[in-house]
Amino acid sequence: MEDIRRACDLFRGVYDRAEGHDGFVSLEVSPELAHDTQGTLDEARRLREAVDRPNLMIKVPGTEAGIPAIEQLLADGFNVNITLLFSVKNYEQVMEAYLRGLERRHQAGQPLDRVASVASFFVSRVDSAVDAQLEKLACSAADDGQAALARAMSGKAAVANAKLAYERFAQVFSGDRWERLASAGARVQRPLWASTSTKSPAYRDVIYVEELIGPHTVNTMPLNTVEAFADHGVARRTVDQEVEAAHQDLRTLADLGIDMDAVTDQLQREGVDKFIKSFRELIGSVESKLARVAQGA
Repeated sequence: MEDIRRACDLFRGVYDRAEGHDGFVSLEVSPELAHDTQGTLDEARRLREAVDRPNLMIKVPGTEAGIPAIEQLLADGFNVNITLLFSVKNYEQVMEAYLRGLERRHQAGQPLDRVASVASFFVSRVDSAVDAQLEKLACSAADDGQAALARAMSGKAAVANAKLAYERFAQVFSGDRWERLASAGARVQRPLWASTSTKSPAYRDVIYVEELIGPHTVNTMPLNTVEAFADHGVARRTVDQEVEAAHQDLRTLADLGIDMDAVTDQLQREGVDKFIKSFRELIGSVESKLARVAQGA
């Protein structure tokens, strides 16, 4: 908690200058609560009260149980980072929860201008999962043409999936429903691209940065990707370019037998499990160090 408070204080100047638009520090609700709506709500409230900083952003997985918790937290004025999003369908549920939460808050006469949210859409893991299926298809293909097509589609799924997510973002955050909230001070829920380091050496090392640049987006990068982009990345608006080609790529993958819904559902389940494993390792490490310090004292 003290680490998080200090981090919030370090970024407080950014938060104030940006009038609550940037300068956030994200703190995750225990991933062991990913399938527990009430447990997520209770833990989020405990964390916010303990940290007591306006630029704290509570991270909640976008699971089936997480969606109603996200809506309630937003209605209560929490800043929320929705994580572990892989499918456009799931992302649509998250955007709907954001709109409903803000609408409820507005109806209650509460301000909207300092409620911030990002929707963390995972990118590279999609290619890792789809590419593995494509390689199996290529190896078992009935003819060379089918094998070549399967291999040619490697590295296409993740960017196409993300571009379709951004397409839906642009559609949802426009029109009468959104304009009513915006006129009351609401800000868009920004798409955040996560898992943006390149896993395959066959792909450009900044592909998940260069291909997803556009208004309102956030890209979280590990240091090696930051350094690679600073060295040779090309900065230009790309996220809403060649969208029809992205649709066609996903249609081609479907024709090859790739079930994107099954892929993304599996990735979210695995993501929760990985988060739980990391969380337990973190807690175990802290407990071990505390024990050693106590013994030394």
